Amino acid sequence: MTVQQEVRAAAAQAVKGTIWGVGLGPGDPELMSVRADRLLRGASHVAYFRKAGRSGQARRIVEGMLPDGVVEIAMEYPVTTEIPLTDPRYNALLSAFYSDCTTRLQALAEAGHDVLVLAEGDPFFYGSFMHLHARLRDLVPVQVVPAITGMGAAWAATDAPITWGDDVLATLMGTLPEEVLVTQMQQADALVVMKIGRNIDKIRRALRRAGRFEAAWLVEYAAMPDQTVQRLSEAEERITPYFSIIIVHGQGRRP
Repeated sequence: MTVQQEVRAAAAQAVKGTIWGVGLGPGDPELMSVRADRLLRGASHVAYFRKAGRSGQARRIVEGMLPDGVVEIAMEYPVTTEIPLTDPRYNALLSAFYSDCTTRLQALAEAGHDVLVLAEGDPFFYGSFMHLHARLRDLVPVQVVPAITGMGAAWAATDAPITWGDDVLATLMGTLPEEVLVTQMQQADALVVMKIGRNIDKIRRALRRAGRFEAAWLVEYAAMPDQTVQRLSEAEERITPYFSIIIVHGQGRRP
């Protein structure tokens, strides 16, 4: 490569826009970081995930914060819970979806536009943005704005510390097999169980088998207007919403 070509390549790289993974926190705009708030209020392009036909939780959180004239990019999942995770079509559909989103965002960045990708909770904590980050980071500049996680808001809502002293905290997905859940629940001191929804009966059984059921709390819509907090034993037979988390507090060493 000649010196002139190197200069042109460097100049082309310099004008690329940045893809920002912006963590919005658990749902209350007042729990958003100062950096996230600043970026949102000066945004020119904002992208967010949503289910087809829905406005999307991430978009709801930033209502009233975006400037006039901002370009909104709704990325609609081709599938959510309609197909089991074990069905080969599930990964195939989502992989194609993330590839399409990557192509669209890459084109905007290469045209010099900064794009804010809204992420509920923290972008690197079980979020959809991670799949874009893995595909984009070697193509265009990518930055991540961390945030308070939903589980942090959930244990704060119970008004009790999640861990003490040397307590070991396990974060479990309700989609795991029941035997795996039981083993992890028995080994950890404190528990956070996410992705509950239609897995609630399996989770209840696992907690009972692990001897942790009576200590479990159910937090729905943590840090959102409809937040509820109750012992899981008081919510028997209920089907929980997607935005729900089960908490079991550690009881470890303390002064």
